[in-house]
Amino acid sequence: MVAISSVLALDVGGKRVGLAVASLAARLPQPLTTLIYDDKFYDSLTQIISTEAVTTLVVGFPRGLQGQHTDQTVAIEAFAKQLAEKIALPIEFQDEALTSKHAKAELEARGKPYDKGDIDALAATYILGDWLAEHQEAVV
Repeated sequence: MVAISSVLALDVGGKRVGLAVASLAARLPQPLTTLIYDDKFYDSLTQIISTEAVTTLVVGFPRGLQGQHTDQTVAIEAFAKQLAEKIALPIEFQDEALTSKHAKAELEARGKPYDKGDIDALAATYILGDWLAEHQEAVV
């Protein structure tokens, strides 16, 4: 059985990384999980990449309201550099403007309990949806 290639999006925070996945065949992003950014992070991420047949990583890219680089932008660039050293997959950036705020609003509207990890994973889903919309040519 041949695995269908997938794309994995990362919403990177200081303590947690929200993950979302979409197969390139179905192109429907869904929240996957949230990983704690600790000494086990890359082992866990490598396992997910293998399980989900990931061929591309999409990292949420924060900017200021006028599109300028911020301290968070610099931190994400450093994270992506380290990610590239540990994981041999293409890494692309995707604007993450307001994704966490939209995720929190959606979860509140559902009226069910949620935690910060749920916000991170849903924000990653929005990041991935935006990337997929901008990369219609991406195929299996």
